[in-house]
Amino acid sequence: MLVGVMLAADFSGSNEQRERAFQAALAEAGELVAATGAQWVHTETAKRDRAHAPLMVGTGKADELAEAVRLHEIDLVVFNHELTPTQERNLERVLQCRVLDRVGLILAIFALRAQSQEGKLQVELAQLTHLSSRLIRGYGHLQSQKGGIGLKGPGETQLETDRRLIQVKINALKKQLKNVEKQRETRRKARLAGRLPTFALVGYTNTGKSSLFNRLTKAGVLAKDQLFATLDTTARRLYLSEDCSVVLTDTVGFVRDLPHGLVAAFSATLEETALADVLLHIVDASNPDYERQIDDVNHVLAGIGAGGLQQLTVYNKIDLPAAAARRPGMLRDAAGRPVAVNISVTESWGLDALREALTELAASCRGGEAV
Repeated sequence: MLVGVMLAADFSGSNEQRERAFQAALAEAGELVAATGAQWVHTETAKRDRAHAPLMVGTGKADELAEAVRLHEIDLVVFNHELTPTQERNLERVLQCRVLDRVGLILAIFALRAQSQEGKLQVELAQLTHLSSRLIRGYGHLQSQKGGIGLKGPGETQLETDRRLIQVKINALKKQLKNVEKQRETRRKARLAGRLPTFALVGYTNTGKSSLFNRLTKAGVLAKDQLFATLDTTARRLYLSEDCSVVLTDTVGFVRDLPHGLVAAFSATLEETALADVLLHIVDASNPDYERQIDDVNHVLAGIGAGGLQQLTVYNKIDLPAAAARRPGMLRDAAGRPVAVNISVTESWGLDALREALTELAASCRGGEAV
């Protein structure tokens, strides 16, 4: 079961705008649930001025959710909101089933999709960091056995033991990631020594980044019509002409309210984006909420130090009816510099214009000299 909670502070604008934004967020949450392979059987919504501290949705709504869980025989409830450890624990007690918040849901998807050693290490680090604040779950049966003055109850002792073990594992993962980062830095220096401009594909998840990357470089990266189909960063040399080549990197897609723990865990991967010469911001032009998605991506880019990098906006999926008004081709600013390109990877529309824009930008990266 998916539960969407609309808090007044989370959405701005008129009532109609707020409702539209909430429904878009709920639809995206449904796609996230589908991306895990779970069977989505029921949806509940709740609107509040502010979150209910113990249960997020309030006692009355929690009882309604419990009844829905029994009626539909549901064994997992997903909240499209970040829950505190206390709220998650209290909801599981009321609903009598497992509860997962938005952060836990995205972590579950990342755990399923990570393929490389680095990606798996990053996901495990984020999962353990998220779990460390929720360890009290499972020790409720020991709470009545408190220790006396100067003593500790068995529940507290087990909790501290598990926390210490998790911290040891977190430290070990960070050490492993440091070694992987050194290897990445060596590869990065080799690329820079070759004086090849680096272009990074960025954008909201499921906008067609990996499909475009495959079309341009023949890399064979997994590309599916689902959220977070690809997590691992891939770099390939792209030949634009006889005297011009660049390094093109495909990165993890962004999403609304990307968990801070994931941003921290994927800092090494995201660093590839911050060190690029130009960002190719891929946008799903057929999505009615694409302007908000652009803002979300730019917010994350600013957070990783890539907000000031030059961008070329690539409006993809113009073959779909919702984007039919866009025509394939390049858009320039008043100074004649490429600022956007309208394309369709599926129909191969506008790809020549995109390569022309990339060639111009590559030349400008090296002071007007093609590489």
